Amino acid sequence: MVNLGRVIGKSSRNLLILFTVLFFSAQSAFAQPNGELLFKGNCASCHRPTEEPLTGPGLKGAVERWAEAGDEGLIYGWVKNPQKVLNSGNAYANNLYKEWKSSGVMPAQAVTNEEIDAIFEYVANYQPPVAAAAPAAGEEVAVVKESDSTWYVVTAILALILVVAVFSLAGARKAMNMAVAREEGKEYDGPSTYGDALKLWIIKNKLVVAFLVIVVVVAGLRQGWYGLASIGVYEGYKPEQPIWFSHKIHAGQNQVNCVYCHNSAEKSKHAGIPTANVCMNCHTAIQKGSITGEEEINKIYAAVGWDKETRSYTGEEKPIKWVKVHNLPDHVYFNHSQHVVVGEIECEECHGEVKEMTVAQQHAPLTMGWCINCHRETEVKMADNGYYDEMHSRMSREELKKYLNGDETITASDLGGIECAKCHY
Repeated sequence: MVNLGRVIGKSSRNLLILFTVLFFSAQSAFAQPNGELLFKGNCASCHRPTEEPLTGPGLKGAVERWAEAGDEGLIYGWVKNPQKVLNSGNAYANNLYKEWKSSGVMPAQAVTNEEIDAIFEYVANYQPPVAAAAPAAGEEVAVVKESDSTWYVVTAILALILVVAVFSLAGARKAMNMAVAREEGKEYDGPSTYGDALKLWIIKNKLVVAFLVIVVVVAGLRQGWYGLASIGVYEGYKPEQPIWFSHKIHAGQNQVNCVYCHNSAEKSKHAGIPTANVCMNCHTAIQKGSITGEEEINKIYAAVGWDKETRSYTGEEKPIKWVKVHNLPDHVYFNHSQHVVVGEIECEECHGEVKEMTVAQQHAPLTMGWCINCHRETEVKMADNGYYDEMHSRMSREELKKYLNGDETITASDLGGIECAKCHY
């Protein structure tokens, strides 16, 4: 007679194996290359997803341009190792380099063909964000934090199915074994509770248990690793401010220069938060905004103690509690004036298209890797730069290039820009 208990026991093992396969299948399904994340992590510091150029050309239509040049498949090699493609003598690649020579050779990217496809799929489908309408007077603004919890939901459902199936099979196995014992005229001596059954199953299936433990530990370590890697990275952080202020209107439509408000960016380590008196340079006359009317401007008046009826200061002031958007760790040194004045870096390089932002947000991740990549890729602008006059007086550019192993471009890293003590002290 067939031992049904043994058959069901084998079925439970097969079910566990099936669950493990489904577990990793679900994980891999939701771990498909994310084009947007890959673009932001590898490309956004030099390229825009549109046709508009940044440090390098806009990526919109790049696949088509390579295809028109007869080198559609070579775009993978170009992304992975541009120098190798240039050395091969490829005409389109060399023409592209000549056009963007001032930006230097693009650094090799550690991505797969599938990840490259995901990046260009994101670029092809990219739509510029639509600016949200300003909140109405007195309206509360709800900040919704998106969370990618799909993978966790699927895993939880699979785990629930497994638990139900295991308990069902365990109950069926017990009933079958009791029936077999009665038919053979014997007394059933198997496990009487689910706990006893579980202990017995673990003893009999040590390899399966060990495998499941390894799966859980590896999955936990993986999630922990990515969780720890994201600590302190606030890309996209957009806090609600005490006064609604549109950079798009001021810096975009009205073309107010960044350093008019953030005047210490050219003179100090910090760009600084504009004082309300800077606002009053314009808003003593402009008392009504195009979107929020008088409400937000009245908050400025209250902060500086301005009576718009008598057009005089009352002397009753109160601070504006602005929320800091960009915040580096205390052990990191960053000097705005050094980058803005000496490095001649445009504000958009780090802060994104502020002219298109309604509410200011953190554009770049501001991680150490992001800063190091910028120092490796950005050419030092020495020509007509007074900061390097003394260096020029001692050594010609040709001699300096020879000293730097004949590099065609001189980057911040060539001048010690990635030494630890430059940013950590």
